[in-house]
Amino acid sequence: MVCCARGVLAVDLLIVGAGPTGLYAAYYAGFRGLTSAVVDALPEPGGQITAMYQEKMIFDVAGFPAIRGRDLVANLVAQAAGFHPAFLLGQRASTLRRHGDDTVTVTCDTGQAVRCHAVIITAGIGTFTPRPLPVGSQFLGRGLTHFVSRLADYQGRDVIVVGGGDSAFDWAYTLHPLARSVTLVHRRDRFRAHEHTVRQVRDLGVPVLVFSEITAIHGDSWVHSVDVRDTKSGQTRTLPAQAIIAALGFTADLGPMADWGITIERRQIPVDTHMATNVSRVFAAGDIAEYPGKVRLISVGFGEAALAVNNAAVAIDPGAHLFPGHSSDTG
Repeated sequence: MVCCARGVLAVDLLIVGAGPTGLYAAYYAGFRGLTSAVVDALPEPGGQITAMYQEKMIFDVAGFPAIRGRDLVANLVAQAAGFHPAFLLGQRASTLRRHGDDTVTVTCDTGQAVRCHAVIITAGIGTFTPRPLPVGSQFLGRGLTHFVSRLADYQGRDVIVVGGGDSAFDWAYTLHPLARSVTLVHRRDRFRAHEHTVRQVRDLGVPVLVFSEITAIHGDSWVHSVDVRDTKSGQTRTLPAQAIIAALGFTADLGPMADWGITIERRQIPVDTHMATNVSRVFAAGDIAEYPGKVRLISVGFGEAALAVNNAAVAIDPGAHLFPGHSSDTG
C-alpha cells in the first residue's frame, strides 16, 4: 500500500472512497493501465466493513461461500497492490476545480491536492455516524458498542443486541455460539433484516423481544444489566448484560461533495449506463450510485466499478477500447 505525502499528486484516476467498490476500482484501473489514487476519510481502507463489520461473515460475494469482512478487505487491498495505487487515508475530499485541459484537481481537507483526468466516487453513503441509543452513552467503550471488533470479547457474556436490521440479526447469529446468552431487542415487530437471517436467529432459540426498548443501562466500571420495557404492556424487566450492541444504523453526510455540482437525490448520485454523473468525467459506483432497478450488494458494486473505470478510460483517451478484454487473456 502506497501512502502519499501532502502536495500535488498527478494520476489518471482519483477514486473517492476506499470501501470494497473503491478498492476493486483501484485494481481495475491498474488492469486498464491507469494510475490511480484512493482517498478516504477513514484511517484504514475498507470503508464501513473496516469501521464496523470486520468480524462479520459475508455470504454474497461471488466465489466465496463465506468470507469474514476483514479478510475480504485484505484480499482487495492485495489485489490492487500489484498496480501501486496511492492511498490518501484519513483525508476527506473537499473541493473540485476544473481546468481547461479536461483535468480536474480535487483538494483534501489536509491540503493534499490530486490532479487527475477523471474521478470515480465510491464513497458508499459518505461519512457515517452510528445512531446512538437514547440511554447509556456513558457506557460507550465499557460494554456498550455499535459494532463488534473482536468476537473473542463476547465469549461467555450475556449480550443484548438492539435493532431490527441485517447487522443486528447477523451479530445475534454470529455471537450465539460464543456468548452465554444473546437477546435481541427491537421496538417493532417488523424487521429490515433479510427474512432468511431472521429465521436463522429464531431457529437458534435466540429471544427476540419485539415492541421493546432499553430504558436504562446499569453498571459501575462496566455494564452489568439493562432495563427493557415492553411498549405495549408498559412492563419493565431487568436482564443481565455484560455487552450491548446498538446496531441501529447510522446517519450519513456527503460533506463537501454536495458542493461539486453533482446531482444528489436522497444521498445517492444518479448515474447513466456509463456510471457517469451529470458532471463531465465524474463517475459513481457502489452504494452511492443510483439508477432504476439498483440493488445494493457488494457484488453489484464490483461490476459497477469495472463499468466506471472502463468508461473513464474512454473519456480520458477516446481512442481506447471500452472493453479491454478479459484478465485471463493477459495471463
